[in-house]
Amino acid sequence: MSLISNNIIPGSHGRIFGTNAKETSDLNTIKKSILTIEGIQEVTINEAIFPREITVYSSKLITVAEVEDKVKTTGFHAIPKENLEL
Repeated sequence: MSLISNNIIPGSHGRIFGTNAKETSDLNTIKKSILTIEGIQEVTINEAIFPREITVYSSKLITVAEVEDKVKTTGFHAIPKENLEL
C-alpha cells in the first residue's frame, strides 16, 4: 500500500478503474456520480473494451476508496487497475 496505489494523484495521467456496468446509460450514471466528488475534474469512459474502463482525473488527492464508495451507490463496482508508469 502506498500513496500512489491508494489515491488518485492530481495531473493529466488520471486513474483507471474497471467496472461491471455494460450499458451506456449506466456508465453515464456512474460518471455523473463520480463528478460530484470535490476535486474531480474529468471522467472519461472507454466502451471499446470489456470490462468497461473509467478514467478519473483530479485536481487534488482523492482516495481510491472514495471513488469506489461513490460508484457503489449506483449499484455497480469500480475496481482500480494497475498504476500507470509515471
